[in-house]
Amino acid sequence: MPIVEVTITPLGTATPSVSQYVAEVHKVLEEAKEPVKFQLTPMSTIMEGDLQDILAVILRMHEVPFEKGALRVSTSLRIDDRRDKAASMEQKLNSVLDKLK
Repeated sequence: MPIVEVTITPLGTATPSVSQYVAEVHKVLEEAKEPVKFQLTPMSTIMEGDLQDILAVILRMHEVPFEKGALRVSTSLRIDDRRDKAASMEQKLNSVLDKLK
């Protein structure tokens, strides 16, 4: 299952704080009809699910800062699409934690 990390950053806003934009973007993810699992982190959002579903949600998320007045938006994403075995956010984390024991 693909795991995607996405960061959506409005540029040229009136303040250096972007938390209000992040909150509005995250609402789109919470309300998404697509079955996408997600985790908000301090620096990005991690998502897992069908890649087409994830990309559809990200397209909607990318539009939010524009709707809130931003004139420029930078969206970065990384896709980890492993096909030799099942993968999930939890499995990847547990794999590292097991090795730390």
